[in-house]
Amino acid sequence: MSCIPAHKALHLPGVHGYADHKSVAAGELLRFHVSSDRAYSLSVCRLGSDVEGRSDDQVLHRFAPSPARVQPIHPGSYVHVDKGLPAALPLRGLTVECWVKPWRIDTRQSLVGQYDFPAHCGWGLFIEEGGALGFHLGDGGAFRADALQARGRLVARRWQHVAATWNGRVAALWIDGVQAGQWGAAQELTPGPAPLRLGAGAVDGLADLFLDADLLMPVLYDRALEPEEIAQRFAERGLVAATGRSVLACWPLREERGAQVADASGHQRSGRIVNHGTWMIVGPAFEPAKVGAHEDAESRYDPFSDPTRGHGLRLASDDLYDCRWEATHEFRIPEDAKPGLYVGRLRFELQGRDADYDISFIVRKPAHAAPAPILVLCAVSSWLAYASTPFAKNVVDDPIWPRRSAGLESCHPEAPAYCSYTDHRAGQPCYQVGLRMPWPNASPNALYDPEGSGFSQWARLERRLHVWLEREGYDFDVVGDIDLHRDPSLLARYRTVFVNGHSEYWSTPAVDGLDDYLRRGGSAIVLSGNTLYLRVSYDEDMTVMEQRKVNGPDHDETAPPLGPPAGSFGEQFHSQDWARGGRLKASGRAAADIIGLETAGWAFADGEDFGVYHVTQPRHALFNEPHPLGLAEGQTFGHAPGGGLPRAVGHEWDLSIATLARMTKQVPPGASLPVPQQGIEVIAQGIRRVPGRLDAYLDCFSNLTESIDGLSAEMIYWERPQGGRVFHAGAVGAAWVLGSDPVFGRLLRNVLHRFGVQPRE
Repeated sequence: MSCIPAHKALHLPGVHGYADHKSVAAGELLRFHVSSDRAYSLSVCRLGSDVEGRSDDQVLHRFAPSPARVQPIHPGSYVHVDKGLPAALPLRGLTVECWVKPWRIDTRQSLVGQYDFPAHCGWGLFIEEGGALGFHLGDGGAFRADALQARGRLVARRWQHVAATWNGRVAALWIDGVQAGQWGAAQELTPGPAPLRLGAGAVDGLADLFLDADLLMPVLYDRALEPEEIAQRFAERGLVAATGRSVLACWPLREERGAQVADASGHQRSGRIVNHGTWMIVGPAFEPAKVGAHEDAESRYDPFSDPTRGHGLRLASDDLYDCRWEATHEFRIPEDAKPGLYVGRLRFELQGRDADYDISFIVRKPAHAAPAPILVLCAVSSWLAYASTPFAKNVVDDPIWPRRSAGLESCHPEAPAYCSYTDHRAGQPCYQVGLRMPWPNASPNALYDPEGSGFSQWARLERRLHVWLEREGYDFDVVGDIDLHRDPSLLARYRTVFVNGHSEYWSTPAVDGLDDYLRRGGSAIVLSGNTLYLRVSYDEDMTVMEQRKVNGPDHDETAPPLGPPAGSFGEQFHSQDWARGGRLKASGRAAADIIGLETAGWAFADGEDFGVYHVTQPRHALFNEPHPLGLAEGQTFGHAPGGGLPRAVGHEWDLSIATLARMTKQVPPGASLPVPQQGIEVIAQGIRRVPGRLDAYLDCFSNLTESIDGLSAEMIYWERPQGGRVFHAGAVGAAWVLGSDPVFGRLLRNVLHRFGVQPRE
């Protein structure tokens, strides 16, 4: 468990937990980290064939009942500087300056200072409630109300240069080079023993008053800067580090990754970021035109060769990527444990009934064990991207997660509740999620909008394929896409690989691993939609996943969002590898080049808008060998008997480049239509006759367009010219119909047969 300096704690009601790994090999030790305000029992289970319930889950181990034990969380990011200004040495003058882009101004926040209310109040620069700029000049002792003065008003979501000066007699505050006010301050100023912090103060010795803002180039001086010097610093737009003998500390924030922040003054006042923060944030001098308006231009832009980019650090009062909870239980997975999805199942009483809280994890085969013919990938990166409200309020019945919203009700109003589809509490776009956090959305009992349809994504959806393979007698191994990220060569051991569910988020190593595997003659069965769409990366110790979705260069930052949350243009570069984020095709890895289809749209589903497949090539071998399906042209499949739910084509879907080109009404300046892949055979079309709420169909350039008579997905067979074979169903709901539609099941048996895989005799 990593330690942090003394920090405000948040105690959560309810039952919450996580495992120290999302994927573990049989034979390895797994630790569970649980916080519970009531007694509970924990068992370790391999999930059985009952996708809708728990009737035949296999219990590997039951722990003795556990008493209540609440483990607090400590959200809020800031920079802790061990070497502050000397505690007992009075200052003869002081200037504090920085650039700041506040995300909120409705609460008091600390920009920089040595300030611990109420006992050790030295100096500090604050954003006061309502947006006034506050300057505290104290003696390092008990708080005095007259030591704090506030002037001017900051504007939310806009870069502003702020400065506070004191020459021993007069103090003044400055915003964007203009004096906001001054007052007499003939007094002694002593820093006091409180630690120096950027982006936080303290209350009763605990880090608090967290800043919700982007911070750039904070500087401390041992004198009051003159008005013309402040004007010069404002004109430099945060691009020039402060120099000279009067500089006590200067943090240019050029690191752009990691937890360390260097001091350029020579006084060794380096800092450590607590709770991660967010790097690769553009500053006030950034010129979007230098990046270019289109993905081709963006791919040629080097953020480190742009002298006007600036180096911002984004801080958030709800930043948290590691709960740092102590392990409460540990269990060694048996050496002979079958690969698959498992849970640590917490059972407790809620509202007079038994309730379950499942901690999902994957058990994979040990590296030394002989592989099965089939490998099934779990879309762990997508599960993480959708992991909103990690501290959701406990419920008894199967929870239904709202589509792209704030998720379930949180157990505490101050608990972190952001994910790749939900902003931070103050509005900062979420670019990162932590792996050492609960992810109740990945529970096998989690459902998804629309209510009453039985639709799900994440673990519950993907398990339908697992259960079908077991029932049909196929041997298969299971890994997470995070395992493929760690070892892209692992696919070489398998005859075919399933890409399953809502497999939207992929890392570059994982994508390259799949492409290399296919080039060497491998085969892939893709039962997914919105597949290989957005790029993620992981930090070195695999504890934080990063993605970068941003708006266009002409987006009005003050306008309300029209779609999923996205950040400012220019912030599309990851801090973990400094490479371009967003859509994978922007980094030269278009899904269509690898698996034949590209993301073509999505809908806010209401259940009835899920469509079905219509046969276009009834004589194709996949419909006839070795099991004739008896389908005629135009006949439908991919639905429950009679055409009811579940139906395969909905939620999100994929189409070929040839079809997307037909849907493209306008080619952006400087761009050209991509060349369709050769050899793709469309054997069925997924058509949605009933539009969903807020349907979004995309063209070749991911711009909004219209469907062609409801065509949403294409089912293809592709013998790639560069090597490898792909069957792609083109829809998130493809696996949903397994077990309900016998035709789709027989089709899948034909696909496996063509790829050289037979069931056990």
